Amino acid sequence: MCPTDRSPRRAPPPGAGARRGGTPHPLDPLRGEEILQVRRVLVEAGALGESTRVAYLGLEEPPKDGPDPGRRARAFLLDVTGGEAEDVVVSLRDGRVESRRAIDPVTDGQVPMLDEEHALVRRVLAQDAEWAAALARRGIDDPGRVYLAALSAGHYGLPGEEGRRIARVLAHLRPTQESLPWAHPVDGLVAYVDLIKGAVLEIVDSGVLPVPREPGDYHLPGAFGPWRTTQRPIEITQPQGPSFEIDGTLVTWEKWRVRIGYDMREGLVLHQIGFEDGGRVRPIVHRASVAEMLVPYGDPSPVRFWQNYFDTGEYQLGKLANSLELGCDCLGEITYFDVTVTGGDGTPKVLRNAICMHEEDFGVLWKHTDPANGSAETRRQRRLVISFFVTVGNYDYGFYWYLYLDGTIELEVKATGIVFTAAYDERAAPYASQVAPGLAAPYHQHLFSARLDMAVDGPRNAVDEVDVATRPMGPGNPYGNAFGRTVTRLRTEAEARRDADAARGRTWHIVNPEVRNRLGDPVGYALYPQAGPLLLAAEGSSIRRRAEFAAHHLWVTRYDPAERYPAGDLVNQHPGGAGLPRYAAAGRDIDGQDIVLWHTFGMTHFPRTEDWPVMPVDSCGFTLRPAGFFDRNPTLDVPPSARHDSSAPCH
Repeated sequence: MCPTDRSPRRAPPPGAGARRGGTPHPLDPLRGEEILQVRRVLVEAGALGESTRVAYLGLEEPPKDGPDPGRRARAFLLDVTGGEAEDVVVSLRDGRVESRRAIDPVTDGQVPMLDEEHALVRRVLAQDAEWAAALARRGIDDPGRVYLAALSAGHYGLPGEEGRRIARVLAHLRPTQESLPWAHPVDGLVAYVDLIKGAVLEIVDSGVLPVPREPGDYHLPGAFGPWRTTQRPIEITQPQGPSFEIDGTLVTWEKWRVRIGYDMREGLVLHQIGFEDGGRVRPIVHRASVAEMLVPYGDPSPVRFWQNYFDTGEYQLGKLANSLELGCDCLGEITYFDVTVTGGDGTPKVLRNAICMHEEDFGVLWKHTDPANGSAETRRQRRLVISFFVTVGNYDYGFYWYLYLDGTIELEVKATGIVFTAAYDERAAPYASQVAPGLAAPYHQHLFSARLDMAVDGPRNAVDEVDVATRPMGPGNPYGNAFGRTVTRLRTEAEARRDADAARGRTWHIVNPEVRNRLGDPVGYALYPQAGPLLLAAEGSSIRRRAEFAAHHLWVTRYDPAERYPAGDLVNQHPGGAGLPRYAAAGRDIDGQDIVLWHTFGMTHFPRTEDWPVMPVDSCGFTLRPAGFFDRNPTLDVPPSARHDSSAPCH
């Protein structure tokens, strides 16, 4: 727990807003009462029975043009006795099922993992004699001392698995009830469990390996020495309160306007991001979210070759959000938002303090001391921070959206938590780091796909790829100092599968060909990508077929309201080919059209000894900066700050 001596500010939850009991905005998340209405409709239609679970339920967002269909909800349903699944859309306005489609597990994949399936796996393996015998061969006579991780199975065409709903299960020993299990992997052993039949399909035992003994119980006071006594308090105060205003889900801060949304799959969603300029709010991004997250591992052993997790599509980040605590997760004058997700029984579940919002100082915005006239001016930057944190098994991820005074938009993803562990030996050495004696942390990646539904000064946008360019020496460049840039318009979806290039300083400019700034150039925003490694799995591999979105840093597609996820609607055990490769196969025109950018970014993690037993935050992300969007520096009206030692302004 994290003690605090003052109360944070609380905002109405997204979807409730200031108009509690009134009509929600069309982009507001589903309210608790709407979730209950959907449940009633599903029950009355015979779609939700005693053995049916709701794997996902969220707002079916309205299309940006055309007639308003009213509030609708989309649900993925699973009958846990027979395995039948459905994709259902419910009209809240009409109180009826609007569409209902059976999900074919062979071609469509499976609905996301259910919370209750983790308990199911524990019950199944507790009764399995072969599993108990495998543990006994490792000197473990009490299966109750073993922590089981029920993990998504992927799709590998293994005999007997087609169409089955499966979890693959790895084990870690817990020497005591207080122990964290990750220091003690039970390696060389994995169980495959049929989640519908509640039975073990196969036990793979590649040989007994020693269970590492050194504890990693960092959470126990004194386990790694006494706490430091050198830190003095840092207090962040805003005596007059924060500078933002909240009206329902609409947040107004400085010149920014943004509508906060939430989805149990994607988590935090930002809608209708715009900036006030010249007396009007100019749109920039219609919708921004992290639409998928992939964690592929690089260990090819019989026990671990399948470790490739789609944390968004298979586990649903939004339902795994932490309840944040003042002074621990957020510091300063904080406003929290509760969010509502849906439980397996179809009833609403409130996650308290899931979204944290605050503003913070961010150093110098601009500064100049001029030797000609002696003037000296300084302005300070500040930013609005909107964030949430999730726990996915052993890892924790924070997603931080930043809005800056100068029109910059940034996303930072922070990874922390505990590395997944294995036994370290000669076989593992090429594919893992040794982080403690006999303890391995396999090499892996964290790859994210941001979906950016752009609307730079309107719906008709285009993308230019901008590279630096050197110039050869010659008559026009006699001293060889010239350099410039090349600008290439991406005209079709086929042309818009692009990779970052740090050596060329590559950026992508999203421009509006129909709107010009005062110099006659198209207004635009530039995407500054993170030029890190893409998916490292080999061509032809299962994970590459399922995660082709991660083979490029940038995809651009024509907007289609049905195209929401880069790896497709149903990721769990999907055979591959869905999502972006299918969307882009149409080869549609994207030049001056309603377009969506998909940006892949992330981290390739070769674990360090410093990452054990708990990992300091590592981060990745990207930036959107105005590039010709404004006619001049948009922060010339930012006032001077007061000096720290007086009320006089900084000049």
